Amino acid sequence: MNGLDTTDINILNLIQNDAQLTHKEISWKTNKSLSAIQVRIRKLQEIGIIKKFVTLLDRNKVGKELAVFTAIKLSNCGQEALLEFQQHVVAFEEVMECYHMSGVKDFLLKVVVSDMGAYNLFIMERLSLVPHIGGVESLFVISESKHETAYKLKLPQ
Repeated sequence: MNGLDTTDINILNLIQNDAQLTHKEISWKTNKSLSAIQVRIRKLQEIGIIKKFVTLLDRNKVGKELAVFTAIKLSNCGQEALLEFQQHVVAFEEVMECYHMSGVKDFLLKVVVSDMGAYNLFIMERLSLVPHIGGVESLFVISESKHETAYKLKLPQ
């Protein structure tokens, strides 16, 4: 795993579950010096393993109650069309995730909005204007049984 050791793995597991841990708390939990923890976290950021620190919100409590997985089939799958589609959709604030997929559909978007009316506006006034769309399938989230953001990391055996 990119030259990570046990201490790096422990740090990553700790901060994935609580990004508010101080370097001092991480130092105590890993039994490493404060300066060693600071150096390692800086290194993990510099090499891109730690992309950013975020606060996760409960989407329902902030008025984003409708989550939709929107599957897109493009009418043209040339490189220019793929790039143009991606450039458009990643700029939409409603699109939380965008995946280029194999299979029948070309892209899978995770779209989060307040309600069905907001999703209809998103489709009619934003998504429908993106070039090269050949088909759209909307899969509405009824309930969420699991939502994890932390990867369970272990050193290879």
